[in-house]
Amino acid sequence: MGRGKIEIKKIENRTNRQVTYSKRRNGIFKKAQELTVLCDAKVSLIMFSNTGKFHEYTSPNTTTKKIYDQYQRTLGCDLWSTHYERMQEHFRKLKEINNRLRKDIRQRMGDELNDLDLDELRGLEQKMDDSLAIVRERKYHVIKTQTETYKKKVRNLEERYGTLLLDFEAKCEVDPQCGLGEHEGDYESAVAFANGVTNLYSFRLHPTHSGLGHGSGGFLSHDHDLRLG
Repeated sequence: MGRGKIEIKKIENRTNRQVTYSKRRNGIFKKAQELTVLCDAKVSLIMFSNTGKFHEYTSPNTTTKKIYDQYQRTLGCDLWSTHYERMQEHFRKLKEINNRLRKDIRQRMGDELNDLDLDELRGLEQKMDDSLAIVRERKYHVIKTQTETYKKKVRNLEERYGTLLLDFEAKCEVDPQCGLGEHEGDYESAVAFANGVTNLYSFRLHPTHSGLGHGSGGFLSHDHDLRLG
C-alpha cells in the first residue's frame, strides 16, 4: 500500500512541525544541489524556521550577494539603493528626535528661551513641574525605603537585646556565681557587639558578706542591677 495523502496545512504539534521542517529542508537542499550539478545552474536558497533559525545553500563558486546582483541586473532594479534610502530616512528621523531632545534639555536648564512665546513658556513650565513631581515621588520612595530598613534593624537589635537580657537573668537564677570578676565593690564590664553597634552592659554586683569579697573567691549574691550604656 502506498502512503496516504498528506493534507497541506499547518502542523499544530510543535515537535512534529519542527521534525517535518528539518526533513523537508534537507530534501530541498538536496534538490538544489542536484540542479546545480545536473544543469550547471546557479542556485541560492535561504530559509528561516519558525524559531528564527537561519539556513542557506548556494551553488559552489558563488555567493548570495552575487545572485542578488544578477537578479537586480535582470530586473533592472537596485535593491541595495532602495534599502540604503530607507536607512537614510530612518537616520534622518532619529537625528531630528535627538535634536529636539537636546533643545528641550537646554531650555529646561534656562538656555535658548528668547525665541519662545508665552504659550511655549507655559508648556515648558508645565513640563518642569511634571518632572519635579516625578523626582519628588522618587525621593520620598527612597526615604521611605531607607526608614523602613532602619526601623527593621532597630527592631532586630531590640529583640537581640531582650534575648540576651533574658538569658543573663536565667543564668543568674541558676548560678549565683554569674558575676564578671573577683573584685570588691562595683563590677562593670561585658561589651556586646551586634551589627556594628556597641551595647555596653554594666553590672553592679554586691557581696552578701564582708568576708566573701576579694579574699574568698568572689562569691556574689543575686543583688545586681543592669544598665544599658
